[in-house]
This record gives sequence, structure tokens and C-alpha cells, in this order.
Amino acid sequence: MRKSWFRGTIIGAAFVVLAACSTSSPTAVSTTSADYQRGYQIGLEAYTYGLPLLVTNSTFLTMTSVNVSQGAYGPVNQFNNVRSANTASSTAVVAPGSTSLSSIAWLDLTDEPQVVHVPEVTGHYFVLAFIDPYTENIVNLGTASNTAPGDYVIETPQQRTATIPAGTHALPVDYSRIWVIGSTQLKGPSDVAAVNEIQDQYTLTPLSKYGTTYSPTTPSPANTTVTKHAPATGLQFFDELGEQLALFPPPSADAPALARFATVGIGPGKTPSTDSSLGADIQQGLTDAVAAGPADIEKQTQALFAQGFGIHNGYLLGGFGTYGTNYSERAVISQVGLGAFVAHQAMYAMSWSDSAKTALSGSEAYVLHLATAPPTDEGWSLTVYSLQGALIANPLNRYSFTNTSTLTRNSDGSIDFFLQSTQPASAAQQANWIPTAEGQGFEVTWRLFAPQPQSIKGILDGSGWQPPAISLVSSASASE
Repeated sequence: MRKSWFRGTIIGAAFVVLAACSTSSPTAVSTTSADYQRGYQIGLEAYTYGLPLLVTNSTFLTMTSVNVSQGAYGPVNQFNNVRSANTASSTAVVAPGSTSLSSIAWLDLTDEPQVVHVPEVTGHYFVLAFIDPYTENIVNLGTASNTAPGDYVIETPQQRTATIPAGTHALPVDYSRIWVIGSTQLKGPSDVAAVNEIQDQYTLTPLSKYGTTYSPTTPSPANTTVTKHAPATGLQFFDELGEQLALFPPPSADAPALARFATVGIGPGKTPSTDSSLGADIQQGLTDAVAAGPADIEKQTQALFAQGFGIHNGYLLGGFGTYGTNYSERAVISQVGLGAFVAHQAMYAMSWSDSAKTALSGSEAYVLHLATAPPTDEGWSLTVYSLQGALIANPLNRYSFTNTSTLTRNSDGSIDFFLQSTQPASAAQQANWIPTAEGQGFEVTWRLFAPQPQSIKGILDGSGWQPPAISLVSSASASE
């Protein structure tokens, strides 16, 4: 789950809808006019549609703002590896995994194809997930995909007539910018060196340099200062959207939505802030839509969470990563889990409240009773995050458990997990305890790696395995 530029409290939050903050205009504006209402309504729809595209672009600009590799940050067309386990100080991404090491690459295929080398990996689950500008998980190389070791030529539609070297495999993509999110299983602190060796074998080579001894050029001078970017605000949000739509033409299925947006000056190459054909009322409606956009996405997040709450034991659960024309779900996931993988790679269950629909709080104590293990081929993890998507600092540096963790089991083989800020008195409970922060809200995320195909449908419709409910227990009894 990756970098997000907007993340709010999902349950129990009071929303403040921002007042319109446009510059003064010599033309009087009527917020009750039909033009204003049309601009506002279509503007909200276009905000939902365009937010993932702009968040992805901001993430690209931020992560490639340095010209030497440092963790997840670094230049385009090379892997930038996180070399040690994430901790509470890890800030490159939101909701970082604590049971794997990341290898991040941003591909720029404008000049020529790139060749990605997939090594032979044994004993570790891994995936190189390809995410397009619209946050679709279009390709996955790795364990769950039964990817053969070798070299794969990543090429755009305009490059597919190029002859590729013998022994390589063509890997077509639709866009010149692709985000590769690599994840390699980390089995514990003693496993870091072994995973680093695997990471070192993920490489990218320009097609013109394939077959030569190639390594990326060392820049001089080196720039190691990260410059953070965020989507534009006001009418400039739609200007930026127009730029991104022109760079990365939307799929044909989006044509009806784009036709509607065009009626208020939004679309590929369009700049509503300088469009003199738009009336002042439409422009003000669009401006106010951008101001209200974050709160509107928050409401959509709440609605999606509530929709599955009863079906999934109080969780937002799914195999995300492919959305079609479900622009609302795509926008929501861009905020709570940008870069989510498709279901056969990973499924996610996220919650921000207990089974009684009360917001999770570090001032309380909770138990999760796992009766049966999730049906996966490559294991599972349970992780606790702050509401900002950070791992929660604690003296144990313990943020998660996995199927390989040493845990106390009940006589029937089930497991009880304990989430609270204070240490349980029982040694058995301490072994299954993930610390939270006193007085602070938090979220719970389950990850299921390579879910068993026959079980996915049952998981999604609620008839199969479900994540354990988050039950509130007495703070006193839990810590004594």
C-alpha cells in the first residue's frame, strides 16, 4: 500500500467542508445559478475521476526528485531498494509493509523500451507489480504468476514493432510511465541479507544497451534532497488533470465520463483556469468542487466501508488494483492504499473501527480471535498503523505478525491477537500483542498473499473466510 496525499479519519470524524477560496473576480458570481450548480456537480465527479491520476503523478515527482538512489527514492529506469525493514520512522510510503522489503522503479519509456531482469527466486514470495498512471495493476511478475526467470522487454504500443533480442520476452504496456512496486518477503531480521541479495538481481537496462555491461550513470553533482509534490488546488487541479490526460490518454471505456467533463472545460489538454469560454459561475463551481473534493472522497470512503461492514466482519475487504469505470472505488483506494495489487497477488482487509462501529482508540484494548488461517499460498500478515498510515512507534519495534511469527495458540489451534497501548500481564498474551498509542486512533490491515484461487470468490461475497472481528475488551482486564 503506497503513498497517499490525502488521508483522514475514516470513522467517527467530523468533516469540515472547506469554504470557497477563489480569487476575487470582477464578474459577480451566483452560487444558485444553473451554471454554478453544473460546474460544481460535474467538478466533483471529475475530482473523483482525476484524483488517482494526479496522486500518482505527485508520487512520481516526489520519488524521482533525487538523482541518486536512497531507499525507495531515486532516478527513473532503475530499481531503488529499501534495504532494511520498515520502522515507525519510515516515511516514503503510507501503510508500509513490515514483512517485506520494497524495490521501487519508475519507468519512463518515452525514448525506448526497458528490459527488466527477473532472477530465480527460491524460498521467498516476491512480486514486481506494474501500476499504470490510472492506478491499474496491469502486470505482475513473480511467485503467484509463476514467472519464469529471464529478461522481459517492456514496450509501449508505438514500440511493439521493434525487434527484441533472442531469448527475451515481450511485455507490452499501454503507457510510457509505469510504476513498478517490487515486494520481496522478509522472514525476520536475520533474513535481511538474503533479501538484499535478491533485490540486487532486479535490474533495468535500456533496450539499446541490452547485452552490454550496463550500469546507470553516476550523477554529478548528486542531489539527495527530496522535493515533495502534491496535486494542484483550485482550478489548477483541473489544469493539471488536463495535462495528465493528454500525456496518458484515458481508456475508451472512459469516453462517456470525458464527454460530460468536457461540457465544463475539463479534458485532455484543457485548462479551465484560462478558458475564457467558461462563465464565471462555472469556474466558481469548479473551484468550489476542488475545495470540497477531499471531504467528498472521505464520504465515499465511509460509504464503501459501511457497505461491506456487515459482510466482512467490520472490514473494507477486497482484491483491488483493477477498477474499470468504478471511479469512486479507484479514488478511495488511491487514498487508503495507493498501488494496491490485484486479488490473485494480494487481498486486503482494512478497518478503522471495532465490531460495534466505534472508532479504534489506543486508549482501549481489543482482541482479534483468528479461528482459522486465511486461505493463501504465500501466507498472511496483520499490521497496525496510525491514522496517517505510519507504523506506530513502540519499545518492542513490533508492528505486525505473520504466519511465520512465534505466537501463542489456543488448545484448538486458534490465535488471539491483542491490540492495546499497555503491556498485557500474561506472557501468553504478550507474545500476541501489537502495541498501539495511548489516546490515538489507529487502523488494522490484513494482507493475504497469493490467496488460493478457489477461495477468492467466497472471500469477496462473505461466504468464505472472513477476517476476525475487532472486539473491545475491558482495558483493566486486558492489562492485568
